[in-house]
Amino acid sequence: MTNKEFAEKLEKRTIKFAIDVINLSAGLPKTTESLVIKNQLTKSGTSIGANYKEANRSRSKKDFKNKIRISLGEASETDYWLEIIEEINWINKNEINGLRKEAKELLAIFTSIASKL
Repeated sequence: MTNKEFAEKLEKRTIKFAIDVINLSAGLPKTTESLVIKNQLTKSGTSIGANYKEANRSRSKKDFKNKIRISLGEASETDYWLEIIEEINWINKNEINGLRKEAKELLAIFTSIASKL
């Protein structure tokens, strides 16, 4: 697989993840507390792919590295919010397990990319 093919595949994967995060967020309870978590989760979960897409269109290696590190941080933050939602039992564990697994995989991918820069 070429770098370009890998980038396109990962961009699509982050888009799917963002949509899944948005759908999960829509199912959270409508309380003041959950609205805060919902906002944080949606921001970080959609930011992973947005920053990765920007990285792929960066003008310099330094800019690429910076955007990759942002994606990495957003993936970590997203897993954090998902863990909180899971611990509070706002969503069925079966529904959140797949998202947590994907968040961890994205975190590993971006960690790997960042370590090679």
